[in-house]
Amino acid sequence: MPIAPFTDDDPALTMADGYAVQRELTAMLLADGDTVVGYKVGLTSKPMQDLLGVDSPDHGPVLSSTVHRDGDEVRLGEFIAPRIEAEIVFVLGERLCGPGVTVTRAREAISGVVAGVEIVDSRIADWRIKLADTVADLASNGAVAVSGRVVPFDGDVDTRLLGMVLTRNGDVIATGAGAAALGDPVAVVAWLANVLGENGVALEPGQLVMTGALHAAVPMTAGDVFRAEFDRLGPVTVRVTS
Repeated sequence: MPIAPFTDDDPALTMADGYAVQRELTAMLLADGDTVVGYKVGLTSKPMQDLLGVDSPDHGPVLSSTVHRDGDEVRLGEFIAPRIEAEIVFVLGERLCGPGVTVTRAREAISGVVAGVEIVDSRIADWRIKLADTVADLASNGAVAVSGRVVPFDGDVDTRLLGMVLTRNGDVIATGAGAAALGDPVAVVAWLANVLGENGVALEPGQLVMTGALHAAVPMTAGDVFRAEFDRLGPVTVRVTS
């Protein structure tokens, strides 16, 4: 059920206020039995940062209840105004805790890379969001789908250069490359570890990191079949039902 933006009542709300709400909401969801299996990072492209008037990404938890596998069906009725984004996903092999995490250290801590898509959704009516609104709303995270194929992350994989083609019902609707995510998807992991570390939170082995959209988000309708195919990583498919 969508709600009015928090910033309608208090336009002075900041990113820090949004994260305070996000922490309380996450605690309530965990108390209800959910678990955090990773994190999503958003606003990793310059156009999206310009749109919300910020100069850095944001982040939110990925909850186990929202994770889908390659080929799964997702029901449109479980969302409000969903849009889909293809993303490069990393799997952590080592604990990573900021501050002071460099891109080199982040690269050492990553064990695998996976094809993924994120379904972004907004509990704020009509996507009428400002920064505090989207941060409070788990960074507008609705669900994710990841391939079952984990490609070992080693010196042979330069994720900046990984190309992606997104199709809807067989038609190409978007393309992108890893460099769209903060210039280097590994830099997204380093940024996340340092920001989380400011609150005493670490990235743990086995957790996922969704590194941000490689293209503009695409609205979803019932009957759509989306397939994101990545160089070296292979495809991940999501089927949308009513």
